[in-house]
Amino acid sequence: MGRAGDERAALLLPADPPGHDARPCDFIAFHRTLNPLGRHHDLLLANVFAQAEALAFGKTADEVRAEGTPERLVPHRTFEGNRPTSVILAEQLTPETLGTLVALYEHSVFTQGVIWHIDSFDQWGVELGKQLAQRIIPELASATEPPLRHDSSTNALIRRHRGRRTEAA
Repeated sequence: MGRAGDERAALLLPADPPGHDARPCDFIAFHRTLNPLGRHHDLLLANVFAQAEALAFGKTADEVRAEGTPERLVPHRTFEGNRPTSVILAEQLTPETLGTLVALYEHSVFTQGVIWHIDSFDQWGVELGKQLAQRIIPELASATEPPLRHDSSTNALIRRHRGRRTEAA
């Protein structure tokens, strides 16, 4: 979903429509920004905290009506809440913090797999990717432009990387 702040939050709620089983949601934010832009960081943090609160407590039809909302819109402005969330609030995004987050989610996947008696890391799609990578590695390493026989998107990614690598050399 690759968006920040309000734009990202606007994508979140439709992804978890009312009436569906609650899906846990993690919000990851940082006390200190890497790119200070006035009060922008505070606005982003306010949205993280507000979305967690909205998912936790929602808004009842009576609360919506009390705001003077026309009755025909009440069902669209209510949200039941009681959606499980976690807010991970780290000091700043650093390589160490990113590695810690990756390890946290990797451990979570492993633990869930143990509970459900599945090998979370034995995925056929991953194995297919490893097989395809064996075809791509020599194409990336080739000193001359190799003939590419992938889909147009993969071919474009290989060509772009080869071109950028050459520019950097």
